[in-house]
Amino acid sequence: MRLYSETFGHQLDNTQPVIVFLHGLLGAGRDWRNITSALAHRYTCITLDLPGHGLSASVNMPQASSEIGFEQSYHAILDTLAYRGIKQFILVGYSLGARLAMYLASQLTNQKSDDSAFSKPELKGLFLEGGHFGLPVTEREARFANDKAWAERFSSEPLPVVLNDWYQQAVFSSLDHDQRQSLVLKRSDNLGAGVANMLLATSLSKQPLLLTSLQTLTLPVRYVCGEHDTKFRQIAAQSELSVEVIPDAGHNIHVEQPQAFISAISAFIQKC
Repeated sequence: MRLYSETFGHQLDNTQPVIVFLHGLLGAGRDWRNITSALAHRYTCITLDLPGHGLSASVNMPQASSEIGFEQSYHAILDTLAYRGIKQFILVGYSLGARLAMYLASQLTNQKSDDSAFSKPELKGLFLEGGHFGLPVTEREARFANDKAWAERFSSEPLPVVLNDWYQQAVFSSLDHDQRQSLVLKRSDNLGAGVANMLLATSLSKQPLLLTSLQTLTLPVRYVCGEHDTKFRQIAAQSELSVEVIPDAGHNIHVEQPQAFISAISAFIQKC
């Protein structure tokens, strides 16, 4: 299974890693355009449309109580990179994309002893923006009920109506009215059923706990969060990872403070 992807910047050069970008729920690869435009003069950048989103809207993930949605997304991402001829890469993920990036990194690490792993692209660095490491078992049932309720709304109601409520959630509290309305307009071209499918398939309630795997990685890992993103600042502070707090930003740093994000990721790439 392959996902829609776009390449920016230098012709693919396997002597240096490609920068691969994974967007958040309701997003698309084009969300990274300001960032890839700034990096493309030095690096090859690839953006992916995740299942149920953008030009991968028709790609559905299986619905199950297990983490199979994460596993299938992992394979779809790797299949897409292999199709592109990528040998080594740095993975950048935002929110849902960050959670999938963590899962991918943990799976690649666990499979290093597998002979088939030698044909997989090599992960050289992990740059995470506002991603959750996973919930304790006691909190998963309530989270799934919440995600299921949102998924039902995405599937059955006009998207602008649902999005107006979606962006009232606490994690988006740093947004002002105009920013919220801009996001509602931008995200209203999504396919509601596709978003609902991916929301349930990769629900935080189904995600394994990934922090321990991240802490044992031998490759560079950087976690960035916004100064005003209280929830994820707390999560990051307890992670024992390399963390950078971006001033005057909320949950979506690469949109709210693109220049600061570019500076942070450029410095990180130099270390990979």
